[in-house]
Amino acid sequence: MTGGLPETGSSETRVITVRYWAAARAATGNATETVPVPGPMTLAELTRVLVARHPAAERVLGVCSVLVGDQPVRSADPAGVLLEPGTTVEFLPPFAGG
Repeated sequence: MTGGLPETGSSETRVITVRYWAAARAATGNATETVPVPGPMTLAELTRVLVARHPAAERVLGVCSVLVGDQPVRSADPAGVLLEPGTTVEFLPPFAGG
């Protein structure tokens, strides 16, 4: 193991790209970040990693709509949403107005 991640036999880093919008961007201080991953992980696991990085974002991430790729997660259980390395996940807070 290197740096806490299992070796993959490849020098290529596997990541999940995360994009934040509006209040999520403000809470994390980032528009985009990458999360190194050893392999697939669930949306619930990714959210735990993000909250560990950005504790002030816990509340806002919990109420966000989430897109995986370009598909909305909707009401799916985050523990059942599998994310592959290379995936882009977007957190969109509720927007006021109409």
